[in-house]
Order: sequence, then structure tokens, then C-alpha cells
Amino acid sequence: MAPNVLCLPGNVSAFRVTLALLLLLSLLLHPISAGHDYLDALRKSILFFEGQRSGKLPPDQRLKWRRDSALHDGSTAGVDLTGGYYDAGDNIKFGFPMAFTTTLLAWSVIDFGRTMGPELKNTVRAVKWGTDYLLKATAVPDVVFVQVGDPYSDHNCWERPEDMDTSRAVYKIDRNHPGSDVAGETAAALAAASIVFRSRDPAYSRLLLNRAVRVFEFADRHRGAYSASLRSAVCPFYCDVNGFQDELLWGAAWLHKASRRRVYREYIVRNEVVLRAGDTINEFGWDNKHAGINVLISKEVLMGKANYFQSFKQNADEFICSILPGLSHPQVQYSPGGLIFKPGGSNMQHVTSLSFLLLAYSNYLSHANKVVPCVQTSASPAFLKQLAKRQVDYILGDNPLMMSYMVGYGARYPQRIHHRGSSLPSVQVHPAHIGCKAGSRYFLSPNPNPNLLVGAVVGGPNSSDAFPDSRPFFQESEPTTYINAPLVGLLAYFSAHY
Repeated sequence: MAPNVLCLPGNVSAFRVTLALLLLLSLLLHPISAGHDYLDALRKSILFFEGQRSGKLPPDQRLKWRRDSALHDGSTAGVDLTGGYYDAGDNIKFGFPMAFTTTLLAWSVIDFGRTMGPELKNTVRAVKWGTDYLLKATAVPDVVFVQVGDPYSDHNCWERPEDMDTSRAVYKIDRNHPGSDVAGETAAALAAASIVFRSRDPAYSRLLLNRAVRVFEFADRHRGAYSASLRSAVCPFYCDVNGFQDELLWGAAWLHKASRRRVYREYIVRNEVVLRAGDTINEFGWDNKHAGINVLISKEVLMGKANYFQSFKQNADEFICSILPGLSHPQVQYSPGGLIFKPGGSNMQHVTSLSFLLLAYSNYLSHANKVVPCVQTSASPAFLKQLAKRQVDYILGDNPLMMSYMVGYGARYPQRIHHRGSSLPSVQVHPAHIGCKAGSRYFLSPNPNPNLLVGAVVGGPNSSDAFPDSRPFFQESEPTTYINAPLVGLLAYFSAHY
């Protein structure tokens, strides 16, 4: 192992040395593999998003077992809400996780696009499939359409998206029913994507940025959590548990990065304490943006351009310290096989999102020649990269079950994922309609899924590295867009550097 992986202070106690050795031991016990084809995994991780597409599929659609679906979404509300992504293995379009997915795909392109090679164009297409929908969802001023489909009727059926006959009810937020969380995340997605398209399509980039400004103003002016008024539709699926304050800071951070306007810098500084920038530092995902805010803003501090954001860097350092093995917060554990584990379902969402932040922050630190100071020790950028790579390698097969958790990658991967389209016969094979309850026999079947959802990363094993390859165990066997989105950036980096 390179000597600069872990940096120890010159005068440390035996206790600190012990903790430092624990960090080293964690990596030594779970060595880094040099045998993965990260470019192949990258290609597949992006291909997955084509399997999640809703609406009219384009001529260059590569996953051929999928067909057009939900072509009348929004019609009951007199708007066009076709397109976008299904969030997971169901047929609902949830705006909150879709916007987060789009933001992370855009961030992946911004930070790691130069290492994506031939997959860059496919990643940019995946971003645009999300933003095209978000533009439709925000076309009416002071309104954001945040969901299409009734989740209870949908989850009561097991049917292909092409066969959907369940309610496609439309849910929105407005001045009287605010949703600063989902609106703030939507503004962040549009702003981040505007950077992606700045040189590729300047007119589209301007449209995205202008819309982001408008949506953020609505989110900030009419404050509240969207689940307060839409509880029956969004809870317990994508209920706002963490509060809307972080999404306001997150949206402002991305608007500042995209526009360089002083008003957003001042907003961030003015609202840092009010909107609780330092809260719950060891989490990052569709509901909790705190760690992402601090890492994103810290880049400017580390570049020597923004000392007024110094407290955000301190928060980012604390976040890093909170997830290091041997030093980690009680809410962040490591499985015996070395996988980051947090309580709750779909654990891989935490693995990929936290690993993305580890890698992004390690790059920012490297450029500034800095390390992360923790109470017991300090961690170098090289160490953070190794830790992130260890998580990616676990996903790809370096784990106690020697199983890839990405469908279609490696010799052994999940065969019975909790995903309607993948588990039911395709329209090409079975053109006749398969009704709501007629699909139940496929759900309960012990047979492998007939359609390979290439690139899908499932919720993953439990805290003891055990994995039931079974559709009914949805927390372990269901893929989601927000598991894959941060993984795209990770795989892009490792494909170029290993």
C-alpha cells in the first residue's frame, strides 16, 4: 500500500495509532481488486437508464425488450407529462428521486465526463431524458408536477409498463400546497444540467438555467414539505423525513455553480445556519442533501476562491471522518465483507452516493494538496479513493458471495430482481395484454427474469453480507435510478485510472 494513503500526526497516542491501524486493516483484509472491467461496468450502468424510460422511446433505444408506455401521462390535468424515468421496479414517476437522479448524473458528467470516453454521449442522453421531463413538469409558473400514478393501485399489480391500466393520477405542488424539497431538488437538477449542456447546446442550457432560477424562487418563496399536503400519495414511498431546508441550500449551491451570480452566494452564507447546513452529516441521498452541499461548496474553498465558505469545508471534513471505517458514526456501519451499511432499505443507495462524495472530495483535496483532519488521525486523498474503490469493487463482485450486484456484469449476478418489466414476458414475446393480477404468477415464480435489465444495481445484501435473490425481498432485490446515478461517476473515474 502506498505510504501516503493514511497520514498520521507526528505526535499521536497509542489509542490514535490503534484507530489508524484499524483503517489500514480494513483495506488489507478486503484488498483492492485490479481485475474489474470498469469501462464495461460503466457502459452497463448507463444502459440501465434506458430500461427505466417512460414515454415514447427513441429510435436508438438499445434495450429492445422495452416498448412505449404511459403515452397519455398528464392528460387528466391538461398537460403533457410523458417521458421521464420510472424510479425503480414499479411504474410510478416520482419527481423527487427523479430530480435527484438527474442531478447526480449531471454531477457525474461535470466532474468525471472527461474520463467517460465513448460513454459520455450516452450519459449526456440520460441526463437529457431526465431534464426534458423536468421541463414539462415545471412549465406552469409556481407549479411543479411531482408525481404521475397512484402508488397504491400500482403496487397492487404486477404488470408491464406497456400494459398499465392503473390510475395515472397527477399530483402537483403550488403556492397553496408548497413543496420546497422537491422544487429545490428540481431546481438543482436543472441548474446542474445547464452546466452539462453549456457548450454542447447553449440554447438548451439557457432554458435549463432560467427554469432553475424560476423554480428555486418558487421553492424559497412558498416554503414547506411536499409530503404535508401530498402525504397519502408520496408516503411512505418518498416521504420527506429530513425536512425541506437542505434542498433550498442544495438548489442555491447548484445555481451558484451554474450562474456565478452573487445573489446565490449571499443566500448560502445568509442561510447556512438557518437551513442547517451542518445537520446529519453522514448521509446523502434523495431525501438528505447535507453532505452533498458541503462537499460541492468545499471545492471553491479548496481552490482558494471562497474563504467565506470555510465552514462548509469544515462540515465536509466532519462528514468524511464520520464514515471512515474504525472511526465511523454509529449510524454508518461496515459489513464483515467491508460494505458500507446504513439501517433502512435499499442500502446500495447509500453505498454509491457516499462513495461518490468520497471520490469527488478526494479529487478536490488532491488539487489543493490537502488531507482530511479527523480527531484521531487524518486521511489523505489517496486513502479516500481507495475506500471508494473498495465499495465499487464490492458491488462488482469482490465480496463474500463472490457475486456482482450489477445485472449483466460478471459471471454471477442477481437473476430474480424485483422489477416488473424485467420479470414479465416482453411484448415482443407475449404481445397479449397481461392484466394486473395475471402477472402475480411471474412475481412468485422461482425462475430467473426473462428480460435482462442490464446494468441494474439492486438494493444489495444485508449487514452480514447475505443476499436473497428473490423478487419478494424488494429491499434487497429492487434496483433504483438513484443507486445507479452516482455509480456512473465512480465507474468513469476508475475506468480511466485503473
